[in-house]
Amino acid sequence: MGCCFSKRRKPAQGGQQQEACQEPAAGEEKAPQYSWDQRAKVDPKDYTFSGLKNETVGRLPGKVAGQQFVIQDCENCSIYIFDHSATITIDDCVNCQIFLGPIKGSVFFRDCKDCKCIVACQQFRSRDCRKLEVFLCCATQPIIESSTGMKFGCFQYYYPELALQFKDAGLSIFNNTWSNIHDFTPVSGENNWGLLPENAVVQDYVPLPTSEELKAVRISTDAMKSIIPITRGQRQKSSDESCLVVFFAGDYTTANARKLIDEMTGKGFQLVQTKEVSMKAEDAQRVFQQCASEFIPLLERGPVVALEFNGDGAVEGCRNTVNDVFNGTKVFVSESKASASQDVDNFYNFADMQMGM
Repeated sequence: MGCCFSKRRKPAQGGQQQEACQEPAAGEEKAPQYSWDQRAKVDPKDYTFSGLKNETVGRLPGKVAGQQFVIQDCENCSIYIFDHSATITIDDCVNCQIFLGPIKGSVFFRDCKDCKCIVACQQFRSRDCRKLEVFLCCATQPIIESSTGMKFGCFQYYYPELALQFKDAGLSIFNNTWSNIHDFTPVSGENNWGLLPENAVVQDYVPLPTSEELKAVRISTDAMKSIIPITRGQRQKSSDESCLVVFFAGDYTTANARKLIDEMTGKGFQLVQTKEVSMKAEDAQRVFQQCASEFIPLLERGPVVALEFNGDGAVEGCRNTVNDVFNGTKVFVSESKASASQDVDNFYNFADMQMGM
């Protein structure tokens, strides 16, 4: 008996008949089917830019979809990866402008020089590089090795698909250690890296793409629209007064945190750093101290988002804004100017240990 809906073909030469679908003979087993047999074949050429000169190239959202990517031996090129990826290596590139969407693992620059980049990743490494200027979002401490003339700024970029790409790459928009650089090969009396000017404009370093295909991506380099909150990082604080604000997990945690950032920066306060991290009851005792019992039940909902604001009157400004804007939302705010610095230190020391930094 043939398979359901099978049709007999016309007799072949020699009078024998063939069926469109045949069952295995008695005692025979069907060939096993494995999940990897069903996967689409990946052509490495689709995930490589190599040996290019004076070209503008890129990948649109959805065209990389978590694969690893290789960029090598490119000169005077503009390269845009508008999608999330697993890992990216950039080797022997000279005088290139590069945008790299969220990278789940590491990005590794090797033997590159005079490049300007915008990068979001879990891990950042450079080796034997010279004069790289990078607007960076990095979840862990960036590492440079045998590299000189490195300059770093805070990632600032937006296009509609970017938020979902961060999620697909497993990256939080609040975990960004862009300015906490570790130089693996320091030289006594020299500084191999520094920070880009505070007023640096992303578009002056990595211009918007000019090719018709890539212009379809609706990009904004306006800092106010950036998917990543713009932080001061390791830059010198303008005031001795800082304030810690912690939002607990809920339906609107990210939106509430972004709203407070807009409100506070609009009043002239500076956002120093942000963090998203899970906490346990014992962690709450250390960070929230006498208020811990009030917040411990909320920790089971998920990770908290913490913000540090700086400026004269930051504590009062935060408390007033939270009371006015987030009525009914459970938020921890430093109680006084005297305790605020200790609150900040307690939380970020705990968070750095949690993230292995």
